[in-house]
Formats: sequence, C-alpha cells, structure tokens
Amino acid sequence: MEYNTLITYLLIIPLIGGALLLLIDKSREELIRYMGLAVSVFAFVISLVIFFNFDYQDPEFQFQHKFAWVEDLNIFYFVGIDGLSLLLVLLTTFITPLTLISSWSDITKRVKEFTFFMLMLEAGMLGVFVSIDLFLFYIFWEAMLIPMYFIIGIWGGKERIYASIKFFMYTFFGSLLMLVAIIWLAAQASEPLGYFTTNLLELYSVGPQVEETIQNWMFLAFAFSFAIKVPLFPLHTWLPDAHVQAPTAGSVILAGVLLKMGTYGLLRFCLPLFPQASLTFAPYISALAVIGIIYGALVAMVQKDMKKLVAYSSVAHLGFVVLGIFALTHESIQGAVIQMINHGLSTGALFLLVGFIYERTHTREIKDYGGIAKLVPVYSFMLLFVSLSSIGLPGLNGFVGEFLILLGSFKSPVLGSWWFTVFAASGVIFAAVYLLWMYQRVVFGEVTNPKLSTLTDLNVREIFVMIPIIVFIVWIGIYPGTFLNVSEKSTTKVIEQVLSSQKVTLK
Repeated sequence: MEYNTLITYLLIIPLIGGALLLLIDKSREELIRYMGLAVSVFAFVISLVIFFNFDYQDPEFQFQHKFAWVEDLNIFYFVGIDGLSLLLVLLTTFITPLTLISSWSDITKRVKEFTFFMLMLEAGMLGVFVSIDLFLFYIFWEAMLIPMYFIIGIWGGKERIYASIKFFMYTFFGSLLMLVAIIWLAAQASEPLGYFTTNLLELYSVGPQVEETIQNWMFLAFAFSFAIKVPLFPLHTWLPDAHVQAPTAGSVILAGVLLKMGTYGLLRFCLPLFPQASLTFAPYISALAVIGIIYGALVAMVQKDMKKLVAYSSVAHLGFVVLGIFALTHESIQGAVIQMINHGLSTGALFLLVGFIYERTHTREIKDYGGIAKLVPVYSFMLLFVSLSSIGLPGLNGFVGEFLILLGSFKSPVLGSWWFTVFAASGVIFAAVYLLWMYQRVVFGEVTNPKLSTLTDLNVREIFVMIPIIVFIVWIGIYPGTFLNVSEKSTTKVIEQVLSSQKVTLK
C-alpha cells in the first residue's frame, strides 16, 4: 500500500475540518464541538497509521511527498517524517483532542471560532514538524502564530491583549532573522549546487561548507528564533504572561507542543546545517540552559499563582532539553527528545488540573486553597501523580529524560566540563521543592476558605481527559524503549552530521 500522501492528508484534515466548521451556524455549539473533536481524532488515527508503518531502522525521512511550488526558485511542497519528528507529531495529534474535550465547559463564548482556531493551530504545528523545505517550514512556523494569538487574545484573562501581543512580537521578531538566514543559506547553495534551493536535504551538504564566520551568523539567526520559542533564558519573559492569560486549552497546547518547536528547530536545523558553529557555541548555549534550569526553578518557588508556578517550571524543564541537545552525545540527545514528550505530557496535565480547579473556584491563588484532599480526593491524587512525574520520580516518565540528559552531559566531549551536569542536577532538587510545596499548601491542612465548601471532584469527562496522559506517563517511565527506539537512528544521524568532520570522539 502507498503511504506517501499520508502526511499531506494529516495536514489537510484539520484545515478542511476548520473550513467546514465555518459553514455551521454558530448557535449549534454542540455540533461544532463534536465535529472539531471528530476531526482532531481522525488526525490522531492517521498519525497512528504512520507510526505503525514507520521503519525504525531507517534514519532517513519516510513518507516523503514532494511537488513543485515555486519552480523558478526551486521551492517545493516537500514533507516527510523521521524518528525525531514522528514522536512530536504523535504528541500534537494526541494532545489536541484532549484539549478540545477539556474546554467543553470552559469555553462558552464564540465556540465556533475557538474550535476553528484550535484546528488551524494543529495544522500549523504539524506542518512545522514535517516540513523538509525551509521555505515551507517558515510558512508553517509563522502561520501557527495567528491562531495562538487569537486564542490568547479572545479567550484569555484580564491582560490577554498585552500577553497575546507580547507573544506575537517576540516570536515574529525572531522569525524575521531566521528568514534572512534561510535566504542567505539558499543563496550560498548557488555556488556548490549551481542553483538557489530551500530543500533541506540538499542544504545539509551546503551548510557545513559555508565559511565559518558566515556560518556563525546564520547559526545565531536560527538559534535566536528557536531560543525565543523554547524559551531559553533570558528570552523567556513572554512565556509566564502568555501562560497565565491563556485559557486552559491554550496553556496546554502552548506548553505541550508549541515550546517543543523551538527545541525541535535547534535539533533539526541548527546542528546539522551549521556543525562548526554548533560546536563553537555549544558551551555558551548550554550555560544559558543551566542558568534557565536554576532561575526557572527559583522563580517558580516564590509564585503565588499556581499557573505562573507551572509556567516557570517550563523554563526549567526546557533548559534540560537544550542542555541535552548541545551536549551532543547519543544519550543526551535521546534524553532531550524523550524529555520533549515528557514535558508535553506532565506540564500539559498540570495545566489541565489547574484549569479544572479554576473552573470551580475562579481563583488560582495558592493561599485560597488548603485541605482540599478531603473534598476532592480524585483530583488530589491526580495532582500528586502528575507533580511526581514532573519532578522526575523513578518509574515515571520525567526520570527517564532527565537521567539520560544528565548522563550524556556528564560524558560530553563538546561541553568539556562536568560542572554543567552538577549545576543542572540541582534543578531536579528545586523542582521537588516548588512542586511539593505547592501541593502541600493546596491539598493538605484544614479548609480555611468557606468558598471551598461546595467544591466538587473531577467529573467523568475530566477523568477521561486525564487517564490517557497518566497511561503514557507510566508507560514511558516503565518501558521507555517503545519511544526511544523510534528516535534512535535519527539521533545517531544528527550527531554524525555534526561531528563527522570534527576531531571529536562520538560517544
């Protein structure tokens, strides 16, 4: 059976589904919700078909679909998937229907528009992960900004306009620098190849040949754009505002998938396209990652708002991922890839749980809670379980990624010092402090707030949303090989692309 067009179908389905939604009368909210959910579930099914037909032993892009777009400039619609992008595609199609279900009672105004933007956002995110043409990648990278801008700006909190504009401007500014670098790199291809091209597979052979000074500038332009999206310290200031003001579904997608676009970009583009520059800047970027790990954790400790606490935890957790990427060992990059998935599950689940309790009490202030274990035991158990996952308890998913990253960073010949690992490891301790402290203040003690007396536990719909995430948290924690095997060959290929021409021992 021919599967080459499956990825194109995966991109088209949310777009067609969103367009059909616009034809439905806005008063038919129930139909709109079910239709949006059906479209997102269909996309998930297609991603599963791709997963089960994927050859783990082949490090190259599979399911490639290509046709000419702008022929005079050799720009193609060119998509495909490898072990690095497959897991992120699955995460995207897995999280999207869960967020739509979670917003069933949360989003009550402009339901049609909200569902439309969520489907457009899904298409944009998927496009980023499957594009093999740099121009196509840039189109999807910019396109997904628009639905996220509206999701925060229309359905967000009191300062939603400020947060949405800040999110848009930060990302858009970084993207323009990346566009300049894309054009510059494609023009550089004219000398060895004889023609202008944005084909990533062809540019993989061009980038390493670029003169070192120019390569450094191109690397910085790409890395700056991706670092904003991660977000890497000190470019993180848009994230807490966006998270706090976004509706629950927006926060889940933002933490679960959007931030991974930055780390994916570093891994997919910065390392193999600019190997010399990657090795030059690896210690400096790793230092910023370690600062982000410690800074994010320390700032999370003093937060009074649960959502802001979880937002700052993302700065710390994504710092681990960036450290793993630039340590450039097999273990560290494998750890970084699985930690992207882990963060999407654990932090996405934390945002869901904060959203569920906020719907009932209309407050996220930690001081307004206390003693709710007696009132909502199911909620309390799930909050503890997901918090332990985020901390990195052995047996749960967070431990696998952090262990591999720390192990790989410790033995990294690129970083050249184990102090990176020592300081990064402190982030694990800090995570236990801020998450368990939050849990203790929210769940234990006596009920002092009379408004909590009517608090109800999770309903069937909310439990249904949480159970699949918990299943994967345990699955990855107990048997990570299912997922590590997917990315293993592609990870090895990236490391070889970077280190093949260098006097660095591959470990």
